[in-house]
Amino acid sequence: VQLQASGGGLVQPGGSLRLSCRASEGTFSSYTVGWFRQAPGKEREFVSAVKNGRTYYDDSVLGRFTISRDNAKNTLNLQMNSLKPEDTAVYYCGAGRPILSTLRDPLAYGYWGQGTLVTVSS
Repeated sequence: VQLQASGGGLVQPGGSLRLSCRASEGTFSSYTVGWFRQAPGKEREFVSAVKNGRTYYDDSVLGRFTISRDNAKNTLNLQMNSLKPEDTAVYYCGAGRPILSTLRDPLAYGYWGQGTLVTVSS
């Protein structure tokens, strides 16, 4: 599966962005898909995922970010509201077959998009 992420940019604190990830093939619907982010000097960290129709969020984004997938269009979206400077990072979409206990582990995802930069700054 090839993934292509888009939608990043520069936004002021409190603003919103919508990230999208398009998959290259129809088997996209069979994968668990998620968003991770990596800030400079830090490890890649879990943001949100969709597994078996259920959504999961890191506590740091709960209530501000909303993940959604459209299997008919092979796309995964992340609506980000009330953005904070600490949300600044490169955001990656991933696809894989993690079990529930490894859902937040980037090593459990075998396919990655190229990343899109989100900068939250005034």
